[in-house]
Parts: sequence; C-alpha cells; structure tokens
Amino acid sequence: MSTSRPELLAPPEIFYNDDEARKYTSSSRIIDIQSQLTERALELLALPDDGVPRLLLDIGCGSGLSGETITEHGHQWLGLDISQSMLDVALEREVDGDLVLGDMGQGLGLRPGVLDGAISISAVQWLCNADKSSHEPRLRLKAFFGSLYRCLGRGARAVLQVYPENIAQRELILGFAMRAGFSGGIVVDYPHSTKRRKEYLVLTCGPPSLSSITPNGKGEDGESCSDEDSSGDEENQTVFVSDRHRPRKKQKVNKRGKGRDWVLKKKEQMRRKGNTVPADTKYTARKRKDRF
Repeated sequence: MSTSRPELLAPPEIFYNDDEARKYTSSSRIIDIQSQLTERALELLALPDDGVPRLLLDIGCGSGLSGETITEHGHQWLGLDISQSMLDVALEREVDGDLVLGDMGQGLGLRPGVLDGAISISAVQWLCNADKSSHEPRLRLKAFFGSLYRCLGRGARAVLQVYPENIAQRELILGFAMRAGFSGGIVVDYPHSTKRRKEYLVLTCGPPSLSSITPNGKGEDGESCSDEDSSGDEENQTVFVSDRHRPRKKQKVNKRGKGRDWVLKKKEQMRRKGNTVPADTKYTARKRKDRF
C-alpha cells in the first residue's frame, strides 16, 4: 500500500495544517494541475453557453485554486472544505467565492435545488476512510450523495474528479451515487497512461435523459475517444464509460398467510410425528388484529 496518498496518512483537517496548506498553495505544479482538472470538470459540467452566471459548489475547495478557475469562467461559487487552515489561506488570497467550513461526510446542509452544478477536485475519495471511530464510510457516502442530489436543480450535473485506490473503492463511490438518484457514470481521460490518467464521476440530478448521457474520455492525443478505444485491459473496460443508472428497487415479497388448509395440514403432520399441537378451532389460521 502506497503511503504517497495523503488520505492514508492523516484525516484531511489534520494533514492540511497551516504549513501544508501554504506549501500546497504556493506550488506552481499544484496550481497548474488544479487549473487543468477544474477546466476539464467545467467542460464535463456542460453548462449552457448563454453568458448567464451559474451558482456552483466547489466540494473540497481547499485554498480556492479551483474556485479561481470557476471565477474566470464567469460563474459564482460556494466553497466547502473541512480544513480551517486551507480556508484561512483562501481568505488571505481574497478569493471571490463564499467559503464554508464543513465535513461533506455529514451532508452539505444547503437548500434544496439551490445549485446549478457542483465540482470536486481530488476530494471525494477521502470519504472511503474511517478516520474516527464514529466514521462509517458507507454512511458518509450516503449522506454526501443524498444531500448533493437534494441541493442540485433537476437536470443539473455534478463532476467529481477522484483518485480511487482500487476498483472496489471506485465501485463503492459510484454505487452510492446511483442509489442517491443520480444517473451517469465514470469518464476516464488517458486510460492507458499511468501518469496522465484521470477519472471523473459525471452525475446528472434526475432520471436518465439525452442530456445526461455520459461523455467520452480523452485519449492520448487529447481527443475524445470511443468505448472501443478504451478496451485495452480489463480495468479500463470496467470503468471507462458507465451506462449504468439507478439500481432497481427490490421487489417486495408477498407476505400473505398460507391459508387455513395449509395450517391444518402442517398441524396434522406435526401430530403424526408425536409433537404436542394445539387443538383445531374456528380461530385456527385466522389473522390477528395488529397491536398498537
């Protein structure tokens, strides 16, 4: 297991302390990567090109690097992060977004339908770790995706760039997104490159429609590639572009009684075996009233 992944070293509010927050924000390499990832997330968000500013949520906004790219595109944004140190740096940098200190694993706490879209850069995979004894990853993923679904307007998209540790973690994240009601799937850019490979969870709030079709990822030449282009190995076949939608609800089992004849037959069988069985009466197999 690699220790280079920050989520394996410490909880986010501890890992991104004052020193790490300033180091992170002053790195030209990090700034460039954040800008590129946010540009791609906004492209996948597919907002209408009508010049009207939209209200977006930046989940795990950190020190506001991704938010600056949102501002450059003319949109307004809210930034949510669990690290006070990161938000302090964002305030010092006087970013244009409104900043909120919060844990996405406890739900977003925003009004229903208030957002026109949401993005997240390298944050959601943190929910898969149990950093405290009270943390249950499945419950945290459920709370996050459920609240995200509620605060988005119907038909709006959320684009979450993630670094899943393995296929099981990827499926766990996607599964809870689908259970919350989203349609969509995973887009993988540069699927055959170890360094350039990036995964985006592209979700649409509401049932599947023509506008919610998951776009293709980018190939090595930077152009959009089809499903066939991604079939080089088993892992890429599994995650490249998902056409799965919400899982069907389990059918309710018919719990009606077996009937008087069936009960009498069973009682007779038990008597033949020598068991003590109550005598048959007019009340045998009769449904009892519910007790309150």
